[in-house]
Amino acid sequence: MRNERAMMGGEMTDHEAHCYELVADCRLRAATDLFAHTWNAVVLAALRVGPIRRRELRAAIGGISDKVLTDSLRRLLAAGLVERHAHAEAPPRVEYALTTLGQSLVEGPMTALGRWTIEHGDELLEAQESAARTASDSPVTTTEAHRIG
Repeated sequence: MRNERAMMGGEMTDHEAHCYELVADCRLRAATDLFAHTWNAVVLAALRVGPIRRRELRAAIGGISDKVLTDSLRRLLAAGLVERHAHAEAPPRVEYALTTLGQSLVEGPMTALGRWTIEHGDELLEAQESAARTASDSPVTTTEAHRIG
């Protein structure tokens, strides 16, 4: 993009240069990878209320297996979005909470995505259903499947 712009004789604005760097930068991939795992966003949203014990977290989410919750918490802990606090009590008590970084993700982009979903969710579902109907009406050839995928 930068080379194309230079070849066309134009200069990139600072904003365009920043966007180009962001797209090529692995930080964007790291941020979007957080949402590649369906349950990550759900766990983050459930932790929005404050520190919570694992059992309560699982009950608040509903429909998540213990293994999937464990995997999600490990990913979110490794990403610095969630913290684990083990209290020195008998019986032992462990709570999970959003870090400042996790809170900024939930309150910023996730909240914005939630607002967008409320506003455009029906349109999105209608488009997906329409595409599914169209796909079932016209079989895709092997060549088309490779080009699409």
